[in-house]
Amino acid sequence: MPDRIILAEYRSRTVEGMPAGVARALAATGAVTAGRDMDGRVRLTASSMVGLVRAGDVELVVQPKVGVGRLLWLLGHARNPSGWRDDDVTVGEEDDLVAGTAVAFAHRAGRALTGGILRGYRSVDEASPILRGRLREADQMRARLGVAMPLEVRYDDYTVDIPENRILATAARRLLRLPGVPVATRAALHRIHVALSDVTPLVPGGRLPSTVTTRLTRRYEPALRLARLVLASRGIEVSADPVVGRVAASGLLFDMNAVYEDWLTAAFRGALEGHGGAVDGQRVIRLDEAGKLATRPDITWWRGPRCLAVTDAKYKAPATTPIGDIYQVIAYCTALGLSDGHLVYAGGASAMHTIRRAGIRVHVHVVDLAQTVPALVDQIDTLAAAIATQTREAVFAPSRAATPPAAVGPVLVGADGR
Repeated sequence: MPDRIILAEYRSRTVEGMPAGVARALAATGAVTAGRDMDGRVRLTASSMVGLVRAGDVELVVQPKVGVGRLLWLLGHARNPSGWRDDDVTVGEEDDLVAGTAVAFAHRAGRALTGGILRGYRSVDEASPILRGRLREADQMRARLGVAMPLEVRYDDYTVDIPENRILATAARRLLRLPGVPVATRAALHRIHVALSDVTPLVPGGRLPSTVTTRLTRRYEPALRLARLVLASRGIEVSADPVVGRVAASGLLFDMNAVYEDWLTAAFRGALEGHGGAVDGQRVIRLDEAGKLATRPDITWWRGPRCLAVTDAKYKAPATTPIGDIYQVIAYCTALGLSDGHLVYAGGASAMHTIRRAGIRVHVHVVDLAQTVPALVDQIDTLAAAIATQTREAVFAPSRAATPPAAVGPVLVGADGR
């Protein structure tokens, strides 16, 4: 059994006797930074990446502060707010992310396949010695001018090699390659892999195919939701290199900064668009007149070409608002012509800062990710309603940003009144 090191995100731990190659491999995954103290011990400091990584004989688990169950809910809700169910994943808080995800996926995929492997029609283009389906005349003339055989044909094949099965098969194969999967779950994943052996795996890093829920595919949906989470995560593969003393590393990681931003964007889209307009994530805006300074606010709310509100998502819980975050929102508001901007933290205290002379107000909001799911949804709805109300008031109120600053020092007036 490998040595297991457990860290919470952003926490540090000192480890005795860790080989330099293992420390370098763990650091190369991005899960931690590694350094040595005055006594030669390795000090690991976790980043915003959570999950599991194995390097050599060391297994590193970085646990999310919000808990594994809540993390998986955030991930699922960000990708499909209306389709994700709270009971898709049931894990204990002591379970690590890889084990919890693998157990849940194996259970759901096993239940989906119990009713038989789905089949569907897939359009196939190929060269064939016989006429099957219909002849693709243009392709035949272009590729085989003057040659009778083979024929360029197109036909519909009733097959198991459909998007739903390809997603499940690829997720099962990926989980089988990961460390930390329980023995019984690994056996279940292997059975899924064998059952879907005739299915073509998806290309790593490519866009996942879309699927449509029908009466026939409904039993696949819980497993497909989990499979998409597995395939959306950051798979870690660091190859061994004996020349430089590098140790192989593998694992599964999620960036909590991205998880929080994606979830908040999806949640705001559902809550704010009920007040009209459209919510966009990471839309490019230009800060300068020449259009050379481009930036991407996390969340913007638009009505046609007009931006109604701008929000930045911050997965942290500061005691006081960091000045750098304030600068960022001021820049967005100035470029977008807004008098109010918003910061949404995952902890800390609410506040409101009015910028001197500019008149821009930066509203600091807090969401409590530890609350129950209904309470968390209520927080977002309340926050969206407050932003919508403030936006309506700003539309009809005189622009604070346009108010001239108060004069400083004496004002000299000439004899002609100028």
